[in-house]
Amino acid sequence: MIICYLCNMNQQTLDFIRQHADDDVRQLALRAPRTGDVDLPFALQQIAGRQKARQKLPSWAVVEGLIYPPHLSMEQCSSEQTARYKATLAARLLDGQQQRSMADLTGGFGVDFSFLAKQFPKAVYVERQEHLCDAARHNFQLLGIPHAEVVCGDGVDYLRQMQPVHLIYIDPARRDEHGQRTFGMADCTPDVVAISDEIAKKCHFCMLKLSPMLDWHQAVAELRATGCWSVTEVHIVSVGNECKELLLVLSRESSEAFRLFCVNNDDVFEVSGDLLYGDLPVSDPSRLSSPDSLFLYEPNASIMKAGCFGAVAERFGVQPVGKNSHLFVSPHFIGDFPGRQFEIVRTTTMNKRELKAALSGIDSANIAVRNFPLSVAELRKRLHLKDGGDTYIFATTAGEKDHLLLICRKMN
Repeated sequence: MIICYLCNMNQQTLDFIRQHADDDVRQLALRAPRTGDVDLPFALQQIAGRQKARQKLPSWAVVEGLIYPPHLSMEQCSSEQTARYKATLAARLLDGQQQRSMADLTGGFGVDFSFLAKQFPKAVYVERQEHLCDAARHNFQLLGIPHAEVVCGDGVDYLRQMQPVHLIYIDPARRDEHGQRTFGMADCTPDVVAISDEIAKKCHFCMLKLSPMLDWHQAVAELRATGCWSVTEVHIVSVGNECKELLLVLSRESSEAFRLFCVNNDDVFEVSGDLLYGDLPVSDPSRLSSPDSLFLYEPNASIMKAGCFGAVAERFGVQPVGKNSHLFVSPHFIGDFPGRQFEIVRTTTMNKRELKAALSGIDSANIAVRNFPLSVAELRKRLHLKDGGDTYIFATTAGEKDHLLLICRKMN
């Protein structure tokens, strides 16, 4: 079904949207009067979209008259924070380039494009759905991107006839024809691996956004195997310690080396060279029973996804609790560690007598398990603890086989 967003914007509908901007959309759908002048489905979609934008796209939410797409598109679009990160990345990649240009071959709602385009005198948005193109033309004017060129068509078809640009941005659709999620590059639309040679002919850099569920090592290997590209940078981007995006920067310049960026909000942990594959130091379980102060560190979600634990240990001088625990300890407090920081109050084995003494006075706790034979629910039941409070318990395996509970207080 073709949707003409602009056709729905009569004055009565616009007035209704303004009057009910803060109302509960579900309640409004039930009690709003049906009149011939107000397009209620469209109005409800706009009210819900703007309310979502207040959290996800705050700079858009303050702009009157923007057109918002249906709920699913709002859920799937980039957040303002990740879009700004891409714009900063593009500016760095092309620093010093004159009259630089870009093309977004998978325009969608246009969030990423709107932030990227402000870095380029020439910017082309390509989208095959006509109603999204209509909304984009309207929105880009209001967002201060009058130079944006909107092309309604298939991105791959446009790629084959376009003039070369400095940057191509691609965010492949990660749903099949039945609406089911897909994660592998070959299962997405377009299949970037299949068209790598075409992309390489048309840009200096390609910025590729992929699912955070994808194994980045595999993605790098698949793209390198095409022989068209060097993967020069990998960015794992998290917001609020939740992994949101995997960004790959592809370059025509031949290089086997690349840099890895683990991003969480404004914190960036960068790794390159030998540290990418650095080994973990040998863990020392006896350290955990030391009477001296000991601090526990849990890397953020992007580092967990990257798996660069050897680099973390090297950079911050911390020691792993165990080979597969993904937790680290140090006798020193490290305020700039990229993750959560705790002070270990006491440790205990799973021995009943030790547990009783260690948990004395504690009736609730936040529990996490790392390389431990019990789930959080099973452990909580065994310990008879409620959820929450100021106590944090990490159940893990120290060394090779020592099952321990690390009872902590949070430092940040």
